[in-house]
Amino acid sequence: MTDSLPASLAELAHAYGVATEFWDWQGNHTQVSADAIRAVLSALDVDASTEESVGEASAALSEKPWHRVLPPVKTLPIGERSIVPVHLNEGVTVSARIIVESGEERVLRIVEGDHETREIDGQTKVKVLLTIPDDLPLGWHTIVARPTEGGEASSMTVVVYPRKLDLHPALSQGGTQRWGLMTQLYAMRSANSWGIGDLADLGDAGAWAAGLGADFVLLNPLHAAEPETPLEPSPYLPTSRRFVSPLYIRVEDVPEVGYLSAAERQLVEWHSDDAKRFLELDFLERDACWIAKEAALRLVFKQPRSLRRERAFHAYVEREGQSLIDYATWAVLYTTHGPDWHEWPADLQYPRSHAVDSFREKHDREIEFHLWMQWILGEQLTTVQKDLLDTGMEIGVMHDLAVGVHPNGADAWSLGDALARGVTVGAPSDQYNQLGQDWSQPPWRPDKLAESAYGPYREMLHNVLRDAGGLRVDHVIGLFRLWWIPEGLQAKDGTYVRYDHDAMIGILMLEAQRAGAVIVGEDLGTVEPWVRDYLRDRGIFGTSILWFERDQDGPIAPERYRELCLATVTTHDLPPTAGYLTGVHLDLRSSLNLLTRPIEEERAEDEAAREEVLQQLQDRGLLRDGAGIAEQVEALHRYLTWSPARLLGVSVSDLAQDRRIINQPGTDEEYPNWRVPLAGPHGRPVLLDELFSYRSARRLARTVSRRS
Repeated sequence: MTDSLPASLAELAHAYGVATEFWDWQGNHTQVSADAIRAVLSALDVDASTEESVGEASAALSEKPWHRVLPPVKTLPIGERSIVPVHLNEGVTVSARIIVESGEERVLRIVEGDHETREIDGQTKVKVLLTIPDDLPLGWHTIVARPTEGGEASSMTVVVYPRKLDLHPALSQGGTQRWGLMTQLYAMRSANSWGIGDLADLGDAGAWAAGLGADFVLLNPLHAAEPETPLEPSPYLPTSRRFVSPLYIRVEDVPEVGYLSAAERQLVEWHSDDAKRFLELDFLERDACWIAKEAALRLVFKQPRSLRRERAFHAYVEREGQSLIDYATWAVLYTTHGPDWHEWPADLQYPRSHAVDSFREKHDREIEFHLWMQWILGEQLTTVQKDLLDTGMEIGVMHDLAVGVHPNGADAWSLGDALARGVTVGAPSDQYNQLGQDWSQPPWRPDKLAESAYGPYREMLHNVLRDAGGLRVDHVIGLFRLWWIPEGLQAKDGTYVRYDHDAMIGILMLEAQRAGAVIVGEDLGTVEPWVRDYLRDRGIFGTSILWFERDQDGPIAPERYRELCLATVTTHDLPPTAGYLTGVHLDLRSSLNLLTRPIEEERAEDEAAREEVLQQLQDRGLLRDGAGIAEQVEALHRYLTWSPARLLGVSVSDLAQDRRIINQPGTDEEYPNWRVPLAGPHGRPVLLDELFSYRSARRLARTVSRRS
């Protein structure tokens, strides 16, 4: 601790999980500035502006549990006995019971003995303890405590989660390795796409890969985007993580298309042809494609639904509940009042207001359109997953969960103070972006998540795991700690805020086990060493990128890779392998002034690291001297099959021999991130229809397949 940071401020920060120091990617100890700490505490509604306010905040935090009869939530692994504190006015006694998720009720026992007391606001409070039995089943349970003399009851949530995720049956055999595709769905298009890859394209690509032995398709996040143009290109900056972007609907697969009149069908085809004009362009035109698709969807929406379909739609809306209605309401408010809900009329900025209720009544048909699109998406996603499993895949669709949401989006509006204000999420400096990264997303507030019994988090996981065989959690370290950047500071000048990782991971495990899903954590970058062990011990897969698997002696042999991991040659934040081998990433970073060292130094170091890997391939007989890029790409993937990794991912970009960078971290409009369609070695867009005929693509797929 340095003299520049008052001890009282440091103690308060630690109490709220705010880091006052950390070790950077080069192992250097770094002291967080007092200004950054105060700003982060302010985002948690804690006034730390003066020494006096720091003292008051510390006292208030100490007293906070005594103002509640029961804490809001308790999370614990199955088979563990625990206790819950109950805070009562002196002289009051309670009876308590736990209502198990199945409806069974059990009486809870109060621990005998001396009980702690404390004076709170002139009233003597007594803390007694309830015992939670160790035989509760997995699930979400409720404790109810009621004064024996009569009066209002208090309740809390108890979450019992698995100690370890069951290994997927396809992966449970010793040494079994399963491979699958990794793709940016919007960029992977067919001749029938409306300018953007959709769920029908996903089904076709998955069926093709299944024929070559693939067991999963890992997608970019399909989270909801803006309801009207302009659309945010990044799938990692959605408006909502609880719902799906209608951009991925295949219009022709909606059953009500069959009820269109000849004139209406012709109009839909006209919109389709208009969108397909963009298939030959070098960059994606999301906005134009969505305008065409939305117009067609509105025509289909107007068609009458059969009684069976009508009842299914209303059952879906009722099942999804208030969060779906809030999302659809936000979408119509967005198109009515503009994209920034902070600038809407004050009484529309809160979803539970009378003004919002009145707005819903006046715009019920338009709101129904957005509810209907989510229903259609749910149907098409269900169909794709079923079809992939029917074609022989063992896992099927593996979704991707983004770190956060757009600050002006649906979740930010509807979740209220569960998301922090005045800060954004990002990453500190690392070797790939030495200025740090600001992802422009409001983080979960740890305190508000606990107060809500993790309800919004649970619902998000439940929705994204529906009809999926797996889930990749982007920046899984964010379930342990996130890099918060206060407004007005640079990305590198933020600090870490810790979360209750036992609760966050436990709930993830519970929802995944119920869905029968594999969980892959993206654990790259600056990671505390114990975290990877923690995830492994709970059955959560890590991520191994070939280029990053190094120690002080150089590249790690594949035999030393982790068993519980998804091993890949590349990732969406690196160029496709053919591009990486030719150094296109360095050319781009240099042109965008993202390097802090001369390009010559960066290039020499990068080329030396690549050559070390290629030399290992030659030494082990996988690569001949003088081999071309295509041979190197194939040899690198064969190299990964020698690892014990249970999952192996192959980028569709590598199947196409693409070289163009999908995303350059740390940039926005400086580079067309997330707007690059799948292309071939010639740099021109490649459609799925053409890719399926590539002999090189089939050869690469067979290279990693143990079943072909």
